[in-house]
Amino acid sequence: MKKYLYLLLAVLMAMPMAAKKEPKPQEVDSLGRKIKTGWNFGILPSIAYDADYGFQGGILTNVYYYGDGSQYPEYIHSLYFEGAYTTKHHGIFRFNYDSKYVIPGHRLTLDATYLPDAMCDFYGFNGFQSRYHYSWHNWNKNPAKMDTLDYRTRVFYKYKRDLIRVAGDIEGTIYKDLKWNAGLGVLGYLVDDCDINMLNGKNTYVDTLGHQKALNPNEPLLYDKYKTWGLIGQDEMKGGWHPYVRAGVTFDTRDKRQGPNKGIYADAFFTYSAAFNAAYGQQAAAGYNHLQFNFTFRHYIPCYYDKNGINRITFAYRVGTQNLIAGRSPFYMNNYMNALFIQRVYYEGLGGGNSVRGMMAHRILANGFLFANVEFRFRIVDFDIKHQHFYIGLNPFFDLGMVTQPYDLDELVKRHTNGLYNTLQESMTAAGDNYDDYFRPADDAQVYMPHMCAGVGLKIGMNENFVLSADWAMPINQQDNQKYTNFYVKMGYLF
Repeated sequence: MKKYLYLLLAVLMAMPMAAKKEPKPQEVDSLGRKIKTGWNFGILPSIAYDADYGFQGGILTNVYYYGDGSQYPEYIHSLYFEGAYTTKHHGIFRFNYDSKYVIPGHRLTLDATYLPDAMCDFYGFNGFQSRYHYSWHNWNKNPAKMDTLDYRTRVFYKYKRDLIRVAGDIEGTIYKDLKWNAGLGVLGYLVDDCDINMLNGKNTYVDTLGHQKALNPNEPLLYDKYKTWGLIGQDEMKGGWHPYVRAGVTFDTRDKRQGPNKGIYADAFFTYSAAFNAAYGQQAAAGYNHLQFNFTFRHYIPCYYDKNGINRITFAYRVGTQNLIAGRSPFYMNNYMNALFIQRVYYEGLGGGNSVRGMMAHRILANGFLFANVEFRFRIVDFDIKHQHFYIGLNPFFDLGMVTQPYDLDELVKRHTNGLYNTLQESMTAAGDNYDDYFRPADDAQVYMPHMCAGVGLKIGMNENFVLSADWAMPINQQDNQKYTNFYVKMGYLF
C-alpha cells in the first residue's frame, strides 16, 4: 500500500509547480481539451521501485516548452534532469535534451548519464544454457527458510559496473515518414569485483550461517569464476572506453511519441564501436572493435474510440533484434541495447523492467538476441486537476526474449587461460568446480529456447507527455526468476 501512496504523493507534488504562469490558452484541441502553451514543468521526488535495483530516492524534473501551442501535444523543447540512488547501491545522474525545432527540419537529442552500480547482475552467458541456483544467493534471517547447504553469498550473481554515457543523435527527413539517422557517442565502463568492504559497512562478517548479514570477503562470485575459467579475458575484465558512430533509417507514422494511439515505428541501423584506454591501467582492448546491427518494429493499432473521439483501447507490439556482424564485443557491452535516440535512463537487456519484464536483469547475455513485447493499452478515465490533463490506463502484457548468437561454452574447446591453453572442463576442474553445476551441454537446444513473461501495468499520464508507470510481471520458467514476481515503478511506456 505504501508504494501506491508514494505514487499519489509524487503526482500531487508536481501539480502546484506544474508551470510558471503560462499565457491563458485561447484554443482547444480536437478533443476539446485546452492546449498547453509556454513553459510547463514539474519538480518531482524521484521515488520509484525496481525489483532488480530496489527502492529509489532522489529528485527529477522534466521541463517542456510548448510555445504558442500550435504543435501541441508535441513540445518545442524537452529538458530532463534526474539525480537518484537506490537501496541496492545503484545511482542515476542524468541530463537529456530533445527537440525537433532547434535545427529546422531535424530532431536533435543530447544525453549525458552516469550510472554507478555496486551490484550489477551477472548470471552467466547464453540464458538457459547457464544454470541459475536461487539457493546460492537466497539469504534469509531465518535459516529454516533457506537451503543452508547450498547457500554461498547474497552477491554471488553480482559484480561492480559503472557506466558513463555521452551521446548526440540527429534525425533528418528522406521522404515524408522515412528518416535518416546518425549519432556519435562514447560508452565508458568501469568494471571490477564487488567492493565487499563497502557493502558490509559497519557489519562484521560472522562465519555462522544464521548470522551472515555481512558478506564473506573470501567467497568467490560467479564473475570471479568466469575470469578463472578464461571465459572473461584479462583485456575485458576491468572494462574500457568505447567511442561509437551510428547510422541508420527510421520509418515513423505514429500520431505522437509518448503513448501513441496509432501508427508504425521501425528502425534499422549499424553501430561501429572502437575500444581504447581500457579502465584501471589495463591494455587497450583493440581486439574489441566491433560492428553491430539492430532492427526494431513497433506497431500501434487503435481498437475502440468512445463517443468523444478518444481512443480507449490500443493494441501495441514491438519486435527487435541486436546481432554482432563483425569483430568481438566485450561481455559488459552485450547487455546494452543500442538505440538511435537516447530517450530513457536504461537500455539494458535482456531481462528486467526495460526489456523483458518479470525476468531477472541481464539474464540473457549473448553476442546476439531477439525480443518481443505485446500489450493491450486500456485508457480507463480522463480528468483535469488544476488545469492539468490526466488519464489512468491499464496494460496487460506478454514479453519474450531469446539468444540468437550464443557464446561458445563447449567444455572441450581449448582457451588461453593464465598463460596456458586449457579446455573449459580442465580450467573448471583445476578450480574445483563442476561443469554440470554451471552449464548445460554445449549442444543443448535450450540455449535457443525463448524466455517468456507476462504481467499487467498501471499508467498515470499528465498532459500526454508525462507518464508514471507501475508494472507487475512474472516469468513462465523459474530459471528466469525463482522469486516468481517482479514489480517496477518507472517513467513512460516501455515502447
